[in-house]
Amino acid sequence: MNIVSLKDKKAITDAMSVILNRGIIVYPTDTLYGFGVDARNKLAIKKLNDIKKRKTPISVISWSIGTLASWSNINDAELKIAENVLRESNTIIIPVKENIVHKSILADDGSLGIRVPHHSFPIELCKKLGFPITTTSVNRAGKDPLNDPELIRKEFGVEIDLIIDAGKTPDSKGSSIYKLDNSKLKMIR
Repeated sequence: MNIVSLKDKKAITDAMSVILNRGIIVYPTDTLYGFGVDARNKLAIKKLNDIKKRKTPISVISWSIGTLASWSNINDAELKIAENVLRESNTIIIPVKENIVHKSILADDGSLGIRVPHHSFPIELCKKLGFPITTTSVNRAGKDPLNDPELIRKEFGVEIDLIIDAGKTPDSKGSSIYKLDNSKLKMIR
């Protein structure tokens, strides 16, 4: 497992290399550190679920509202609702087209949680990769999210490939989650 400073010029290329080789990264967002894997790769997703000790849908990073729109099965009015939700540090669950991500991270109804974080690292990483990575808190199911790279290293060291170290983040419960269904918005968390 490697640790690379967020300020290091090779942070993005190192993260890309790990993701492209079915590895697991830990990276900073605007709310928490997140586990990132190629959201299209079944084996990488399985490794992530094994680490977290869970099997539930997993949200992903989009690098722009335009990208989110191209992935989705929502109309223009619903896109405006999604855009308003994503202005804050939130996640929105929407119906998506096939083959955007591996089906194992979709909800039973084919919807997907998507974030456009207010942090340059995951935005730049996904933009350069050209596909979504997962974004789920760095913890095991039922435990509090870890926000300190040193504690993350101690807990997950041999199970992950790379930590992008941005220092300790403020305590946070993570993003609020909303589901958009037939133009109606419902708060999930």
